[in-house]
Amino acid sequence: MNKFIFDMWPFLDKAICNNIKRAMRPIFDQYDGQYGIESIEFEELTLGALPPTFQGIKVYEMLEKVLVIEPVIRWASIANVILNAKVHSFNVSVQLEDLHIMLTPRVTLKPLVPSFPCFANLCVSLMEKPRIDFGLKLLGGDIMAIPGLYHYVQDQISKQISVLYHWPKVIQIPILDGVSGATKKPVGILHVKVIRALNLLKMDLLGKSDPYVKMRLSGERLPSKKTSVKMRNLNPEWNEHFRFIVKDPNTQVLELHMFDWEKVKMHDKLGMQVIPLRLLTPYESKLFTLDLVRSMNPNDPHNKKNRGQLIVELTFDPFREDNSRTSVALDGEGNASIREGNGESSGGVLLVSVENAEDVEGKQHTNPYAEVLFRGERKKTKVIRKTRDPRWSEEFQFMVDEPPVEDKVHIEVKSKRRGLPFRNKESLGHVNINLVDVVNNGRINEKYHLINSRNGMIQVEIKWSTV
Repeated sequence: MNKFIFDMWPFLDKAICNNIKRAMRPIFDQYDGQYGIESIEFEELTLGALPPTFQGIKVYEMLEKVLVIEPVIRWASIANVILNAKVHSFNVSVQLEDLHIMLTPRVTLKPLVPSFPCFANLCVSLMEKPRIDFGLKLLGGDIMAIPGLYHYVQDQISKQISVLYHWPKVIQIPILDGVSGATKKPVGILHVKVIRALNLLKMDLLGKSDPYVKMRLSGERLPSKKTSVKMRNLNPEWNEHFRFIVKDPNTQVLELHMFDWEKVKMHDKLGMQVIPLRLLTPYESKLFTLDLVRSMNPNDPHNKKNRGQLIVELTFDPFREDNSRTSVALDGEGNASIREGNGESSGGVLLVSVENAEDVEGKQHTNPYAEVLFRGERKKTKVIRKTRDPRWSEEFQFMVDEPPVEDKVHIEVKSKRRGLPFRNKESLGHVNINLVDVVNNGRINEKYHLINSRNGMIQVEIKWSTV
């Protein structure tokens, strides 16, 4: 880590200093015209050639998908910061130099995710009061040489930093974009009813448009969903229903794109519009009549053209916080029946997380990936080459209309070889998981022996959330 930071430090120094300048600019501007201050500018701002170094790291064994470390950080910086203030036409300079810092923060990386940089949020707090030493010059004179001032300033700075950031107070720094949904867990289901469109553009020279609607939630990597195509119709009616899994109703938006279907060439875009999910009230259906535009750029001159309207109805159903309202009873013959707290059965989302496997081995090759099959829907993890202990940590989502108490999830570990058509794939073992316990308890996290594998094991987490 120290080698990596040392190699990156020239770039980090420049980036950090640029951020400091941008952050301080509006603060400096607030003082213009006050107390005779005409301007405040950085004359020099560099953190020096020596980066912070890690003297040691303590790692804590914590819950899954969380990493907690306590590094000991020391920074003997040769930073040089010169601030010039013009006061009543006189230049006043303040210089910060010889900055020395030693601190022991607690750093929590959570949640751990399968994509780079492997964690979504960085939470930092201090476990003890930091030690800070620096030189401060005013108009070229060392004001820290004033008797008593040196120790007072050092102590006050350390005390204030400790008050703000001492454990359990935490600074949370998002690393992965929250809008992306990569770090979010599903919180509900969005029901979309595409009703109709009015007065669409005529795109074909010899006839009318053949419109269809393509839609997706922002931050999702899943394929977009589409309505059917209405041939030769500028006022089509669909009345088609779609469902989306929502991860952050405060930031996500529903994107709707209208296209003119073409048999040969690329489909022409008729218009688009977006609906922020924060406009919705849970469990209440809301009708939207949307004026289609060319793009979401407010300065796009093509947006002035009338492109017609799209009418949709949206309903957001959050998941229940207490899944215990759904229970499963077995009769004398072993048949399962559902008991709801409100007397009704409810649909929801099944989340299947394929974490890792151990001791899997193929006869021809061992490039393992996992395949999840549920109610005819098949999803796959990435292929990890040449390993018997793959780690995937990939999550798959399945929407169902009722609790899957009589269903099973089939998970099979396979090996795939590139390039060769014969013996391209090979099964390394499989497991069938009954979902009764998942519906009853809301979650299971187990390690299973793979069938048709000598010693193979697979770690799987399954969650059930109802609406």
